[in-house]
Amino acid sequence: MAREKFQTLTEPMFYILLTLREECCGTDIMARVSALTRGRVDLGPGTLYNLLDSFQQAGMIRETSVSGRKRSYLITDKGRETLRAEYLRLLALTEDYKTCAGEEDLK
Repeated sequence: MAREKFQTLTEPMFYILLTLREECCGTDIMARVSALTRGRVDLGPGTLYNLLDSFQQAGMIRETSVSGRKRSYLITDKGRETLRAEYLRLLALTEDYKTCAGEEDLK
């Protein structure tokens, strides 16, 4: 059975949506994701713009302004719901780890 698109998010997807809680253009998104993750997640332009297009088609973000080639985006209610669902899924994973591995493995 095929998995529904955006049922789970990759790290780049998660951080793009998280960043778009405030209006940003592509360059700002890349910089903010890099800063937020201390360079751990590095978004290339190809990945970023493909995901922005997919998110926009899915109604998870909306374009807010266009100035020449510069486009800005903002998360929608659907995008917020998806981001929150992923956050809760990740919390459940960490709780399962704690239950199975115990607190001593966290040190």
